[in-house]
Amino acid sequence: MILSQVYPPDPAAVGQHLADVAEEMVRRGWRVIVYTASRGYDDPSVRYAARETRAGVEVRRLGLSSFGKRSLAMRLIAQLLFVAQAVPRIAWMKDASRLLVSTSPPFAGFFGAIAAALRRVPMVWWVMDVNPDQLVAIGRVRQDSWAVKLFDWMNRRALGAASDVIVLDRRMMEVVQRKAKAPGPMHVIPPWAGPEPQDAVVSEANPFRKSLQCEGRLVVMYSGNHAITSPLTTLLTAIRAMGDVSGLLFVFVGGGAGKAEVERLISERPDLPVRSFPYQPRDVLLYSLAAADVHVVSLADEAVGLVHPCKLYGAMAVGRPVIALASDESFIGEIVANHDIGWRVSHGDVDGMIAVLKQVCDAGSSRLRMMGQTARDVSQHAFPRDRALAAVCDVLEGVSARAAPASRCDA
Repeated sequence: MILSQVYPPDPAAVGQHLADVAEEMVRRGWRVIVYTASRGYDDPSVRYAARETRAGVEVRRLGLSSFGKRSLAMRLIAQLLFVAQAVPRIAWMKDASRLLVSTSPPFAGFFGAIAAALRRVPMVWWVMDVNPDQLVAIGRVRQDSWAVKLFDWMNRRALGAASDVIVLDRRMMEVVQRKAKAPGPMHVIPPWAGPEPQDAVVSEANPFRKSLQCEGRLVVMYSGNHAITSPLTTLLTAIRAMGDVSGLLFVFVGGGAGKAEVERLISERPDLPVRSFPYQPRDVLLYSLAAADVHVVSLADEAVGLVHPCKLYGAMAVGRPVIALASDESFIGEIVANHDIGWRVSHGDVDGMIAVLKQVCDAGSSRLRMMGQTARDVSQHAFPRDRALAAVCDVLEGVSARAAPASRCDA
């Protein structure tokens, strides 16, 4: 069983990764049931089928589980309604052998622990971001507030109940370990890119790039959740200062709270070479990612160890260099520096960002392609999708073997 507020066709990255795992577990012979929301996480006007089978995965969607991101209060109400519906269903599920829970909603680990205890099955907690630390870091709540203390207590209960815990990088592991000691093993498994790109995504044959009508320009793209923990202010300020640079086109794909800053720049300065697009369906995402010549990946300094933007892996997988808007202590900064696949710029360093963008112009498409090929090689050898996906599934199968008799279906 999988408990997650987001799941495809919703484009949220957490759901995409859970779907990869769910479908791989089906290929391994397991019956997989997912409880998720019936409306879009970013856009609640989008409705999904109440029940369907996707690539062999049984998806069961619950109503009153997503009201959008208008406010923290509305998100919290939707999250509580979601777990209130999902926990009893999981507890009553017959022949269940284990439960996989991520951090959507953020307190899913705590309620997953309740469901797992009622059902008497082991729970694996896949921590993809760390809260309330993330909310404290961005100044949305105070460290000494009752809500933070309650949330931390819930996290400690989840850690104490988890048979295994999966985190995305070593700094995240250190943050989680400071909360409480988990009785089971903790696994560091980085996220992965989507399906391997095909030859059809080269620039000359890419339909998304053709739609940009960017002849003569290099495309600098930010794609994914425009989260507060992935600030783009330094880049947007640099664009505003540079004016209409004839050699560059800036493309922003996705949604989130930070997208308003992009839209405001476009509204105030329609003369600038800036385009905005919503989240792209997964079958289009490969083409949109490959439409870029350079990708921007951002991580706030205060969010190191709390968030792990997986958009970096998508950029590398399609063979594109990266501008890392992050500290040199972040995993993004480390990967870019260690493998020479792009540039790193500190938040607030507008002059440094302008200098990098000029270097992108001067490098030209051939030099960028060479850097992109290096990024692709790093993706395939250091962060292969199949290895990371198999590692998560091996954890799930290992939990079942240790804690309960396996319950597999006849495939």
